[in-house]
Amino acid sequence: MTDLLTHLFPLIYGGFFLLLLWQAFRVMARGFSAVPRPNNPLPSNGTDRTGRLTIHPELLDSEGQLTRDDLLTVRFSADQDPPLSPSDAQP
Repeated sequence: MTDLLTHLFPLIYGGFFLLLLWQAFRVMARGFSAVPRPNNPLPSNGTDRTGRLTIHPELLDSEGQLTRDDLLTVRFSADQDPPLSPSDAQP
């Protein structure tokens, strides 16, 4: 009995390995197909890759309309740029 398991275990292990490898390639293939290619760019009409306009919920007010409040924006610059104080910021 143990002799049978000794010979059978590597086959079962190899089978599961191949199954998981095949599943990994399937998942990666779906990820690669989601990335736009240079010959297939995203539409430039303000929509995302799903074809729908995406609005982040943070930009909506309590009635579900786009907020008219001034928004804080953050710019990530290179490390050699000196930090700006609020008085240095342009209006």
